[in-house]
Amino acid sequence: MQRDPRIDEKIAAAAPFARPVLDHLRALVHRAIPEAGETIKWGMPHFTYKGKNVAGMAAFKAYCALTIHGDGRQGEAMGQFGKITGMDTLPGDDELIAKLQEACARIDEQGSATPKRAAPKKKHAMEEPAYFTEALAGAAKAREFWATLAPSHRFDYLEWITEAKREETREKRMAQALEWLGEGKRRNWKYE
Repeated sequence: MQRDPRIDEKIAAAAPFARPVLDHLRALVHRAIPEAGETIKWGMPHFTYKGKNVAGMAAFKAYCALTIHGDGRQGEAMGQFGKITGMDTLPGDDELIAKLQEACARIDEQGSATPKRAAPKKKHAMEEPAYFTEALAGAAKAREFWATLAPSHRFDYLEWITEAKREETREKRMAQALEWLGEGKRRNWKYE
């Protein structure tokens, strides 16, 4: 196993509660997948198998997260295991090892299949709907922060609001967006 020193740095910079969790997860990945590689992707420690992503881990202010690629998504936090706040909130080692090995098996099954074509990149520009402009006009702090956002961050909010299928959902999202904007938060602030 070749250790990536950048992961050592990420673990060392994490909150004290997170360090033993991240160290344990790292060791567990290498126990489950002895040939796993280490890298940083999307600013987070990741583990690879045959050059493909198997798992990633992250530490936030109050919790850690573990994502096993291709294993679906559950819970409120990033990853399948919810907010990991300490060693006592980790799933059992046997469960995690089985899921990591299943992820490697999925990679093996894919073999040398022709890779999928990447979807065309979305344009990060969208016409601001009149109903959103009106709502924003009544929220001074939100409007001020909105004016400072890059087009891609505005797009994140607008896409989220406009993709709602029901009026009730759209209204809820718009209210939530105005609250977050008023607090100076980007759409995906939870993951920053």
